[in-house]
Formats: sequence, structure tokens, C-alpha cells
Amino acid sequence: MESVLSPAASVQTRPRKKRIQAWKWAPYLFISPFLIIFCVFGIFPLLFSATLSFAQWDPAAGFGAIKWIHFDNYKFVLTDSWFWKSLGNTVYIAIASGLPQHLVAIPFAAFLSTVIRGRNAVLGAYFVPFITSSVAIALIFSSLFSKDFGAINAILMSLHNLPGIGIIFPDHKIDWLLDTSLVKPTVSFVVFWRYVGWNTVLYLAAMQTIPEDLYEAATLDGAGTFRKFWHITLPMIRPMMFFAVSLTLINNLQLFEEPFILLGDNGGIGQAGMTTAMYMYRTAFYFSDFGTACAISWVMFIVIAVLSYGNHKLFALAGGKEE
Repeated sequence: MESVLSPAASVQTRPRKKRIQAWKWAPYLFISPFLIIFCVFGIFPLLFSATLSFAQWDPAAGFGAIKWIHFDNYKFVLTDSWFWKSLGNTVYIAIASGLPQHLVAIPFAAFLSTVIRGRNAVLGAYFVPFITSSVAIALIFSSLFSKDFGAINAILMSLHNLPGIGIIFPDHKIDWLLDTSLVKPTVSFVVFWRYVGWNTVLYLAAMQTIPEDLYEAATLDGAGTFRKFWHITLPMIRPMMFFAVSLTLINNLQLFEEPFILLGDNGGIGQAGMTTAMYMYRTAFYFSDFGTACAISWVMFIVIAVLSYGNHKLFALAGGKEE
């Protein structure tokens, strides 16, 4: 059947080519470097580790050597005594270093909030450990805790020679980093020292947003310093407490640098200070078992997620976390 349309009508019905409007694509072009880098260094490693947790892989043999073994890596991790020991060490250090951070930082921030002169200088001094390299901090403390040449043992021995109070101090040098009963408290102290200044800054920032009217009204009602702190300061900084505790929880359960440098890659005598992150590192780079290392990382992700959710529910129950 012949077409009845005239040549002019066929020209009108022909679809027009859309002109590329560069200004519409410009925003995507500008943010594309970030998206490319994020996908390459953020999304891809995440998905690859999740995939590799279900496989065995020898990196030297290339991607073709990946062998799927389903949930065997997870079964091995959950029945591995070394994993549970490293997890116990991690939880011990996380609690021993994390809890004192907040118990010290909150009252110290409350004190600094009442001080005007010299507050920034003191705050800066406490913040220095947080921005200092963890490698440098670990090396300094390894010298301080040295049995024969450390300053801490020298101070304790000097205090032991004082009359009257000398009996409460040890009469011998202590091996802080080789005594299995002291390894975890020593590492916990280093972590506490490093992060207490950071938490102080967080709490001080939250306290400076509290309206002065509340304190003035409480003063007129006869409230003392402790009652104002308990009934005004603490409730008002609960959202910041939730944020700071969450950060402490996440960071401490991923602790790696301080014990790695202080104790070595095996976590010290009897692996007394080996954290889960260190165990995962050894599994991947010492035993070349990347599949099991990826499974450990995802098990720790689940542990951190569950504890973070529990922390969220506790603060929500107390009324400090906004839903």
C-alpha cells in the first residue's frame, strides 16, 4: 500500500534530534570525580569483601582462583577460639578505656564551661593527643612503660622510698608490656589518655549551647552547683552523650594501632592484648586467608551494629535521643 502522506507531512512527523544541553549535565560532571573515587575506594571494597567472605582466594593466583565455599568461613570464625579470645580482649579494652573517658570528660567539661580565662589553652592542650599520630603516641608510651628505663617505674620506685606512704607503692620494677595481667590495663590507659580530650571538647561544645536562663532560674530557686549539673546540664547534653558514646563504641571495637605498636603484631605474651582487628590483620596478611579475614570483618560489623542499636535504644528510653 502506497503512502498517502505528502512529502511535507513526512518531514513534520520525523522525530527531531534533541540537542545536548550542557548546562543540565554540568552538575553531574562536577560531582563525578567524587562519585568515581567513592565507588572505586568505597563501594567496590565493601562489596568485594562481602563476596570474598564466602570464598577462598589466593591473591597471587588472580581472580580466577576464587573458590566458593558458602558459609564455611563464618562457621570457622564462630568456632575459632582465637577469634573469641581476641573479641574478649577487644571488649575488655573498649570498656576499660571508654567508660573512664566519659566519666572524666563530662565533669571536666562542666568545670571548663565555668572558666573564662585560659580555657582555650587548656582545651587545646587536652586536644593535642587526639590529633597526634597514634604511632608517635605508642612509641612514647612504650618508652615510658619500659621496665628498666621507663619513667613510670622510676617514679614509682622514688615514691616507694618516701617515708610513711612508700608502702603503698611497689618495691620492684613492673614489666607493664610483658606481664599478661597488665597488658590490657596498660593499653586501655593509653587509649583513654588519647581520647579523653576529644570527648571533653564534644561535651564542652554541648554545654555552651545550654541557655543561661535555665541556670539563672535554678539559682533563684535555690539550686546548688551539683543540682544544676544533675538536673540541667546532664539532661541537656544527652544527645551529645549519645553521639560521643557511639563514636567511642565504634572506635574502640576497631582498635588496632595502639596495641599493634605497643605489643607487636602478635598482641604480646600469650596474645593477651591482641584485638579482633589485629587478629583479622594477621589472618589476611600472615596466613593469606583473605576469605576468613573478610568473614571476621563482617562478624565485627554485626557486633558493632547490634551494640550501636542497643546504645540507641538506651538513650531513646532515657529520652535523650530524638526519634
